[in-house]
Amino acid sequence: MDINKDKLLQVDIAKEMKTSFLDYSMSVIVERALPDVRDGLKPVHRRILHAMNELGIVASKPFKKSARIVGEVIGKYHPHGDTAVYDAMVRMAQDFSYRYMLVQGHGNFGSMDGDGAAAMRYTEARMSKIAMEMLKDINKNTVDFVPNYDGEEKEPSVMPARFPNLLVNGSVGIAVGMATNIPPHNLGETIDAIFAIMDNPDITVLELMDNYIFGPDFPTGGMILGRAGIRQAYETGRGSIMIRCKHHLEEMDNGKTRIVVTEVPYQVNKANLITKIADLVREKQIDGITYLNDESNREGIRIVIELRKDVQVDVVLNQLFRMTSLQTSFGVNMLALHDRSPKQMGIKELLGHYIDHQIDVTVRRTKYDLKKAEDRAHILEGLRIALDHIDEIIHIIRSSKNDSEARSRLMENFELSEIQANAILEMRLRRLTGLERDKIENEYQELLALIIDLKDILANHDRVLQIIRDELTEVKNKYGDERRTEISDADYDMQDEDLIPVEDIVITMTTNGYIKRMPTDTYHTQNRGGRGIKGMAVNEDDIVEMLVPMSTHDFLLLFTNIGKVYRIKGYKVPNASRTAKGLPVVNLLNLDKDEKVKALVPMKVDHEAEYLMFVTKNGLVKRVPSAEFASIRQNGKIAITLREGDELVGVKETTGDDEIIIAGSNGKAVRFHEDGVRPMGRSASGVKGFNVDGAVVVGMATSRDGTHLLAVSENGYGKRTAIDEYRMTTRGAKGVKTINITPKTGDLVSVRAVNGDEDAMIVTNSGIIIRIEVDKIGIYSRNTQGVKLINVAEHEVVAKVAIVEKQAEEAKDTASEEASDKEA
Repeated sequence: MDINKDKLLQVDIAKEMKTSFLDYSMSVIVERALPDVRDGLKPVHRRILHAMNELGIVASKPFKKSARIVGEVIGKYHPHGDTAVYDAMVRMAQDFSYRYMLVQGHGNFGSMDGDGAAAMRYTEARMSKIAMEMLKDINKNTVDFVPNYDGEEKEPSVMPARFPNLLVNGSVGIAVGMATNIPPHNLGETIDAIFAIMDNPDITVLELMDNYIFGPDFPTGGMILGRAGIRQAYETGRGSIMIRCKHHLEEMDNGKTRIVVTEVPYQVNKANLITKIADLVREKQIDGITYLNDESNREGIRIVIELRKDVQVDVVLNQLFRMTSLQTSFGVNMLALHDRSPKQMGIKELLGHYIDHQIDVTVRRTKYDLKKAEDRAHILEGLRIALDHIDEIIHIIRSSKNDSEARSRLMENFELSEIQANAILEMRLRRLTGLERDKIENEYQELLALIIDLKDILANHDRVLQIIRDELTEVKNKYGDERRTEISDADYDMQDEDLIPVEDIVITMTTNGYIKRMPTDTYHTQNRGGRGIKGMAVNEDDIVEMLVPMSTHDFLLLFTNIGKVYRIKGYKVPNASRTAKGLPVVNLLNLDKDEKVKALVPMKVDHEAEYLMFVTKNGLVKRVPSAEFASIRQNGKIAITLREGDELVGVKETTGDDEIIIAGSNGKAVRFHEDGVRPMGRSASGVKGFNVDGAVVVGMATSRDGTHLLAVSENGYGKRTAIDEYRMTTRGAKGVKTINITPKTGDLVSVRAVNGDEDAMIVTNSGIIIRIEVDKIGIYSRNTQGVKLINVAEHEVVAKVAIVEKQAEEAKDTASEEASDKEA
């Protein structure tokens, strides 16, 4: 194939790409994606309104098929896809997208659930009443008209915009290298802000916010949290605004509480929101939600979230705000076209440009009206002359051969212009009546007064501003409404912990791994030897194994049989009633298949302890600095490396100068100073602390815990013995007798250090719990068996003993306790 080399052009590909891309970018920025600062419309929206106006599909006329409108737009003004035009028109008709809709839709125009509108052949539309204000006086030369894409039609370059549409309805657009996101505002507030700027151009943004335009007003309502983001956006044109749903709480007949959401944040897909909440509940990231349903209808939004009785409502709400779009941020970026160039502007500059546009529109309209009045007055002057000389006029017309001659003779004889002469020639005979003569004279005098007034407007800038004020006031009175979005000073970054009251609780855990928390005062103090009250519903093969008192804001360290440690806050353990079983601990922690929690240690945030002392079943001890457990990942950390056949029995906080007491099931105990055990790392196995001599370790205590040891056997016998009766020895010894073990008493179950001003909670393997004042338990020497503390039934043994703070409450006997339980 022959190539004519003379027609080939040599171009720099880099330069060509740069130039072409810049041209494309500017085309997208100016002709598609960004709104004009004057009318707040993008070209597609402007063309839709212009086409509807040209077709006469106005607010006072019947609806027309959307396809008819779209066809007009793409055929004459917008040579792009019909889907783009229809989607833009649909959004203009959605009451959840536009604060003040510019299109009135008839049919399915989509929903907040993300449902799309019906096809354009099914829906109908027309301009809304407020949209008519956008085009008011457009035929009075108020704006420039430019050729359309093929030069056969004319379209407006901007709308007269008799209300500040850019701020009132906002705008969203993504261009090339830039984007705009302007939130909608309340019409009345925005117009008030315009008046304030007109009165005082030096007014500050803070004064505007405090007195006139308080913040965005979204069509879906909701609540804006804080004013700092609004101020930043208003001052700089860029900022972040946090929006939260509106909700209220409803108490149900069964004692449960439900959260009812009535307004969601702007641009949130309601269906996706509900799906997200359901997923979080299913994945157990949010605990306590038992029922979720969307009960929304034509009356409004209603999302119902029912909660368990035991959960903190504020915490669930906080989690919903943090994890779902019930609370979301709106990134404000007030970017608009000014003189066909993109510019980021603060609110004063945006409103200032709108005021300038209205001044221009008002002046151009006044000039148009003035010219029209002057032209009409000019014609009326000719008619007045004709009426004054009607006989001569008639003679000239009758004696003339044609129109041209008559026109010339009239112009020559009476010094008329061609326009006046034509008007006389076209005058009807009925204008010669006396009444018609008076009408012409009156009209002429009114026009003279109007001309004087219009010229005064053009010469007086204050009158132009007053006209703008009057017209905006009329729009405000006609279309203004109440603010929908509430502005709150509430903290939107509230942590769950801030919502949890600080209160004393008891954490209980069973052998099968069920954990729960209860208020410490759940159990009433009883006399020694009582039967106790039912504390937890358990299975036949499940017993209460651990019970620790702590605060809701304390950390709970959970040590497992394989030597790992996990950490959670006390309030994160689910609350449950006295007889409830609790929640499997595997639902709270990432435990392995055969991993079980063996020790619970409460650790205060401001604790003074420097070490944690570990004791295993086979008598090994290890001391680890508490700082090693300051940061624990969700999947846990290694706390101790256990030897084969061994497991944890107890873990205690120590100061570095404490004495350690360890007791075995054989009734013996050893006492030594903790400095006999050097500090080790988390992965160490430890050293021998107590020679179990065929038995197993059943408990440990420190000298800080109390002045006496409380020993309890499996058949319910117990006593207090002064710690000083146990001689100090070195770690690894067999120890001395701490209780006289007999078949009557059974093996030693627990040893706890006490002062005498506490209560002891004794738990049996069947879940019976009794609370006894420690000072009512007798003090005996080491070599005695003690007294009966709790009556255990046949095949029932004491499983665990916990020491809690003394409860200042009058003791109750078993009968009254059971009666109160039945009433409850």
